[in-house]
Amino acid sequence: MKVFRKLRRKLLFSGKIKNYLVYAFGEILLIVIGILIAWKINSLNEIRKNRIVELKIYKSLSQELDTNLLVLDSAIVSYSNSIERIENTLNYLGKQPNELTVEAKDLIVNLNYRKVIMRNEAINSINITNKFEFIESDSLKELIAIYPNELDKFNEQEKKIADIVGYRLKPVIEKYISLIDLLPENTFNYKRIKRSSKESNYSDLLDSKEYQNSIIDRLLQTKIQLAIAEGLKYNTQSIAEKLDHELKGS
Repeated sequence: MKVFRKLRRKLLFSGKIKNYLVYAFGEILLIVIGILIAWKINSLNEIRKNRIVELKIYKSLSQELDTNLLVLDSAIVSYSNSIERIENTLNYLGKQPNELTVEAKDLIVNLNYRKVIMRNEAINSINITNKFEFIESDSLKELIAIYPNELDKFNEQEKKIADIVGYRLKPVIEKYISLIDLLPENTFNYKRIKRSSKESNYSDLLDSKEYQNSIIDRLLQTKIQLAIAEGLKYNTQSIAEKLDHELKGS
């Protein structure tokens, strides 16, 4: 810088204004070029940092989606089996107790429900924080933005089924059926308790409008949930595939 100042002074005192102006312009140009280079380097560093954050987001979300796909695969099988069991149960409506086998009775009182839980920590974190800004792909942003609503729809339908089982089917079954019937028959205590217990009334249970409506409602809601689960699986796979593409492109 001292050299530049000496050269500038020399040109100024020499009276060669034209040469001084050319030099001054060149010096300004060098400063501008230096600023642009520094800005470019800083910009590249920001891009690199953003890309690191973006890839971390992708990896976290990818793991969550992989888990959800496994859960959905299992849930779809479970819903399909449940639909088949309920449809078979409907065949026993109106039957007399002497027409019911042990297997039929087990089917009639079988609640067999386990709540399906989907993960949403990573997807919610993206949507409610500034992480969304780090995602470059517009199509991926769109899928991620609507995914929480699809999870909510799935969870709401799951709650409907849980409520039918817990608050409608279970009470009506317990009203007519002695739960002692569900104990294993090859134990001494079972035989002793059964002799002193109130007998189950399968006939009244099957004729009960509460039971019939609850069973049919569970069937309808499970069919709806199966369709929702299949749609959610498709959309989950779509996001997972785009994420995989982004990660491989890194």
